[in-house]
Amino acid sequence: MTEFDTKLVHGKPQHDNNTGAVNVPIYNSSTYIYPKVGAKVDYDYERSGNPTRNYLEEQVALLENGVRGFAFSSGIAAIHAVLSIFKAGDHIIIGKEIYGGTFRLVNEFFKRWDLKFTEVDTQNLEEVEQAIQPNTKAIYFESFTNPLLKVTSVKDVSKIAKQHGLLTIVDNTFLTPYLQRPLDLGADVVIHSATKYLSGHSDVCAGVAVAKDPKIAEKIYFNQNSIGAVLSPEDSNLVRRGIQTLGVRMDRHLSNAAKIVKFLQSRPEVSKIYYPGIEGSLDHEIAEDETNGYGGIVSFEIRDDFDATKFVEGLRIIQLAVSLGAVESLVEVPYKMSHAELSEKDLKAAGISHQLLRLSVGIEDPKDLISDLACGFEQLLANKIVLRLSK
Repeated sequence: MTEFDTKLVHGKPQHDNNTGAVNVPIYNSSTYIYPKVGAKVDYDYERSGNPTRNYLEEQVALLENGVRGFAFSSGIAAIHAVLSIFKAGDHIIIGKEIYGGTFRLVNEFFKRWDLKFTEVDTQNLEEVEQAIQPNTKAIYFESFTNPLLKVTSVKDVSKIAKQHGLLTIVDNTFLTPYLQRPLDLGADVVIHSATKYLSGHSDVCAGVAVAKDPKIAEKIYFNQNSIGAVLSPEDSNLVRRGIQTLGVRMDRHLSNAAKIVKFLQSRPEVSKIYYPGIEGSLDHEIAEDETNGYGGIVSFEIRDDFDATKFVEGLRIIQLAVSLGAVESLVEVPYKMSHAELSEKDLKAAGISHQLLRLSVGIEDPKDLISDLACGFEQLLANKIVLRLSK
């Protein structure tokens, strides 16, 4: 088995039952029998290992070309376990634009435990290199940032990291291994919020991490087992099932996103569009070289003379909600929702304004999605005319 789409469907055979079941069973056992005292067993307690979760972990390791995968109860739990391999006094270079939950984890927890962080623009390789200190241990960034979709070269950052004996840790949630495999580009650890595209149906909260080096993998496993934020057998099965359709879903996400970008480019109410598929930017240049597509997230800004909040509240098919990467289209206002943890100063520094919207493009008929957006824009114009006449 060599082709990626086949790996999505079949994963790594477990040979774990005699029934002929096509799918791996859901093992709902919290403990396992020892044949005798002191026997070496594959499973003893669910937190330490579970056959259903093991299938998923081996599957994501296979997809990412890593040595070992780990499944957690959320994406932030995966990030927590990976960053917990470092000790007090260690220094980590981190991308300036990160998910709000990651920002909170770094600033409210790890800094309290004396882990050091320096925020940099990871597109600026000189800035990355200048931030390296004697106690620097790793560089952490999102391949496509949330929500402005700035693209960092995994190859270039990994090259710098290797020159200085550092780890490269990549959050690849927005792309999935279908569009990019960071370990193949030089990274050491890749993380996903599996809640998003990997599961793809807004019905499970999960996270995964995959390591390229066995020694790093052992450290992550120690944290997974010790901290205990493991994914349940039922949820492991949901993510496994979601991964089987990842390829066909991502193809539709990409197709719909491209059509919506083209539509947004025609609307005078839109002042700016953030999407790596648009030519003429460094983001496009890097994405063209290192990915197999530009993803299903489109961020854009509504002109200042229109009410962005009323726009999202007026949509009917596209639902107002946090999260992303599912079959249904979702829209949110990062300033007030996904990045609400950031201060006004940090929001401004990150370029996140009141007018910025993040659209997770689903797999609905693109005509319906475009019609929904068009109706929202027309309502904005109508409200503006009413306000003008009332004056």
